[in-house]
Amino acid sequence: MYPEKIANITHFIIVGISSVPELQLLIFLLALLIYLFTIGGNMTILQLVCLDCHLHTPMYFFLANLSIIDMTSSTNTLYMILTGFLSGSTMVSYAGCILQMYIWVSLIGLELLILSAMSYDRYVAICKPLKYNMIMNYKLCGPLASVCWVSAFLQSLPHTIVVTKFSCYKSIEINHFFCDILPLKYITCSDTSLLDHFILSSVLFHLFFSFPLTFTPYIFIIATILRIPSTIGRRKAFHTCSSHLMVVILLYVALLCQYLNPGQKNNLDSSKLFSLFNTAAVPMLNPLIYSLKNRDVKMALQRELKKITREF
Repeated sequence: MYPEKIANITHFIIVGISSVPELQLLIFLLALLIYLFTIGGNMTILQLVCLDCHLHTPMYFFLANLSIIDMTSSTNTLYMILTGFLSGSTMVSYAGCILQMYIWVSLIGLELLILSAMSYDRYVAICKPLKYNMIMNYKLCGPLASVCWVSAFLQSLPHTIVVTKFSCYKSIEINHFFCDILPLKYITCSDTSLLDHFILSSVLFHLFFSFPLTFTPYIFIIATILRIPSTIGRRKAFHTCSSHLMVVILLYVALLCQYLNPGQKNNLDSSKLFSLFNTAAVPMLNPLIYSLKNRDVKMALQRELKKITREF
């Protein structure tokens, strides 16, 4: 059926965002700026949560988890753009490609689960403030975060195992800027029906489990906000919730377009755009929307800066 079948793959070639030579420097600079901003913003949040006792609360515990996810996700996916430009080689070993795919699929699922936990935390804080300390304590938060991490990395194992069983490929070129599961699926000449089943199962799981767990609490939160007598108080609360909801909705829409687009095989460029949003925009925006605009975080940052200036 295929003119050439390549078995015993030892490496892949990552095509990248664009093959136009004139654009490579611009793509590298943009990726570098996004990566540095993502790492800097999320590392700042993580350090503040660890160092400032005022941020030792369930809300910031989950935000610290989100920061770790975002930093790992950006490093896992954008490093091929950065190292490929500097070294002139976009070759990745077979094992390295499979590992990158496994980490990416795991982190996407993990982020959706952590966002669900964060929305429940906000629901309890706003709708049941008198019971917040009793419900949201570290006896719940620690195990809840652990379940999210373990389940996400276990859920992506079947996908990875199936991909490792592919016996041959039509090409060693992956038309993407990292080793994503769908571009790998499109270049194999092995049967992909089992992989399709696992991908659809994961999408449906998050669509009918993670999605309702994330958005249902916001319905009750908005209803509670509407009962706030102060106009300024309602405006501030709506501003915060709308920012959170916007990022989460865009994340879900991008993932659905990326993994449930029937015409995607013939238009992988659109898949790259959705992946860029998930791998670059979301990790970069999360620190701004969830943390750095927060009054508690700003005060914690001021306290830490004062400590540093006193030391000098």
